[in-house]
Amino acid sequence: MAVQNSTGNPAGDILRYSPGHLRLRFVIDKIVGWVLLLAFLAVLFPLADMLYWVGEKALPTFTMNTLTLNQVGTGGGLHSMIVGTFIILILSTVIATGIGVLAGMYTAEFAPRRVAEAGRVAGYLLAGVPAIVLGYFGFYLLVIYTKWDYNTLAGAITLGIFMVPFVYRATDLAFVNVPHDQREGALAMGASRFQYLRRVAFPIAMPTILSGVFLAMALGMGETAPLVLTVGWSNTVPTNLLQPTGYLTGAIWNFYDFPSTYGSFQTLAFQAAFLLILIVIALNVGVQIISEHYRRKLRGLVG
Repeated sequence: MAVQNSTGNPAGDILRYSPGHLRLRFVIDKIVGWVLLLAFLAVLFPLADMLYWVGEKALPTFTMNTLTLNQVGTGGGLHSMIVGTFIILILSTVIATGIGVLAGMYTAEFAPRRVAEAGRVAGYLLAGVPAIVLGYFGFYLLVIYTKWDYNTLAGAITLGIFMVPFVYRATDLAFVNVPHDQREGALAMGASRFQYLRRVAFPIAMPTILSGVFLAMALGMGETAPLVLTVGWSNTVPTNLLQPTGYLTGAIWNFYDFPSTYGSFQTLAFQAAFLLILIVIALNVGVQIISEHYRRKLRGLVG
C-alpha cells in the first residue's frame, strides 16, 4: 500500500524525507543552536564587562557609610538618594499598577473590539514615547502650570505615566490568554463577570501581571530624564512629597563628569550605579520567585 503524503498523516510526512534530507535538517538544527549560543554570549559579554567595570570602581570604597550618610560637600554617602529613589519608585509603581491593571482588564474583558484595539495601539505608542518627552510634559504641567516647583510628587507622577504602558500591556495580554474554557465554565455555572475575574481570571493572570509590574519598576529605576525635569535635587531626605529629593540615577548624572581628583563625586556615581544594578537584579529574582509561587498554586502544589 502506498504511503499517503498528506500533511494529515504524520507517518507519511516522516517517510517523505530521505536520509540525506534528515541529515541536512539535523546539521541545520545544530548550526542554529550554536548561532543562538554565540548570540547569547555576544550579549552577555558586554553586560559582564560593564558589571566588572562598575564593581571594580565601586566596591573598594563601598562601606556602611555609603548607605547611612547623606552626601555633604564633595563627599559623604548615598542615604538620602536611596530613600528618595524608593519613595519615587513606590509612588510611581502604585500609580502605574492602578491605571495599567484597570486599563488592561477593561480592554481584555469589557471593551468593544474597536475600543480594545484602539487602547492597545495607544499603549504601544505610549511605550515608545521617549522619556525626555514625558519629562517635559511633567515639567510644564506639574512644575510650572501647577506652580508646585520641583518636588518628589511631580517626579513620581511623571515616572508613573512612563511605567503605565508596560503594566497595561502585560495585564491585557495576561487576561486575553486566560483559557476560554475557564471563562465559559465559570460563567456557565452562574458566576458573575466580576466573580469570574476575581476567582478565576485574576489568579491565572497574576504571574504575567507581576512580570509586567516588575519590568516597569526595573525600567523606571534606570530613568533619569523624567526626574531631572520634575524632582529637582536635594542631599537631604524629604519631609513631605512637595519637596525636592535626591535619587540614584541623579547621582550618576550629576557626579560622574567631575574629575576623580575633585572630592568623592565620581566614587559616589559608581557606588550609585552599583546599587542600581543590585536593586534591578533583586527585582528580577523577586518576580521569578513570586510568579513561580502563583504558578505552583495554579497547579495545586501549594495550598
